[in-house]
Amino acid sequence: MKFVDEATIDVQAGKGGNGCLSFRREKYIPKGGPDGGDGGDGGSVVLVAGESINTLIDYRYQRHYRAESGEQGRGRECTGAKGENLYLQVPVGTTVFDIDTEEVLGDLTEANQELIVAQGGFHGLGNTRYKSSTNRSPRQTSKGSEGEGRNLRLELKVLADVGLLGMPNAGKSTLIRSISAAKPKVANYPFTTLVPNLGVVRVQEHKSFVVADIPGLIEGAAEGAGLGVRFLKHLVRTRLLLHVVDMAPYDDVTPEHAVRAIAAEIEKFSPTLASRDRWLVLNKLDLLPEDQQQEVCRQLVEVLDWKGPVYNISAIKSEGLKPLCHDVMTWIDEKNDAEAEDEALAEAELALKMQMQTEARDNIEAFKLARRMRQEAGVVQEGDDFDDFDDDDDDDDLAEVVYAE
Repeated sequence: MKFVDEATIDVQAGKGGNGCLSFRREKYIPKGGPDGGDGGDGGSVVLVAGESINTLIDYRYQRHYRAESGEQGRGRECTGAKGENLYLQVPVGTTVFDIDTEEVLGDLTEANQELIVAQGGFHGLGNTRYKSSTNRSPRQTSKGSEGEGRNLRLELKVLADVGLLGMPNAGKSTLIRSISAAKPKVANYPFTTLVPNLGVVRVQEHKSFVVADIPGLIEGAAEGAGLGVRFLKHLVRTRLLLHVVDMAPYDDVTPEHAVRAIAAEIEKFSPTLASRDRWLVLNKLDLLPEDQQQEVCRQLVEVLDWKGPVYNISAIKSEGLKPLCHDVMTWIDEKNDAEAEDEALAEAELALKMQMQTEARDNIEAFKLARRMRQEAGVVQEGDDFDDFDDDDDDDDLAEVVYAE
């Protein structure tokens, strides 16, 4: 199944039922009073975060959703039945936008969380409601109100504690295979990974964290080159970035250039994301002579003037992974404990995440607009051949993202 992380739909809530105009008419009661009942409320459209769904692919094939309208009121003060709410399942991690107003309606970050995106119409009143001491036989009723209608954009951002980033073929997928039960495709050519992969890393019993592997980045990713701009947004919800570096590249791209290039792309895409904690993970050391490994790593750290944590690993041989996973788990626990004790710190973290999402959204919208203008002008640039955000083409070779344990 194709991994789809963005979809547009239109939703229409149900109309409220009209009130009834009716009078009581029975034998021996020739002048019975009003007995018209109220209509029923219209059904609402509700999004529900489901654990069993992890892609928005269904919303590419059906885009129009309408909730049930309320029934009309009836005589004998019978109220019309309410319209059934329409519940739409979306993946956990879905953000909902109103396309017309550019308003963020909500963010579904927990399983079974609900969000009303279109409120059902209010019921109309029957003539019984208008009876008074001066008007004993009212002929006045009210109609039910229309339900809300919205054009929505659904954006899925994977929920992970740690994000892996790096050049294509740096060994990110091999790393996530080695530390979790996730099984992304691994091969010796660039852009083997085409969709995000999530894996649960269990450090101890009852202690684990989620790591996200996104497609490799290249220079110009923030402007749409390669696959980067489609999936960079998935990093905005991570708390820690592991920058995986290929220490034995097959091409002319040196490790130093790879680190600086990726850092520059992250800075262009979201300055706030670039300010997040980032650890250097030097991979594929098994391809270097054993007596040169430490010296090569030391020289790279010195040239970069790197002040953060550095880990020397070989993902394919599972060397150096235990200290890395242990330190990541410790770092996450310390952050969680600090935020639990300090409310201001937790609010600052939330504000950072909101700022990153805003920067990412603005960057992607600017890219879409620029690309649309180039298409209208008949100008094609490098990167324009890649699948656009609104492309509906199916691809059976793409696998949906899953949580693997």
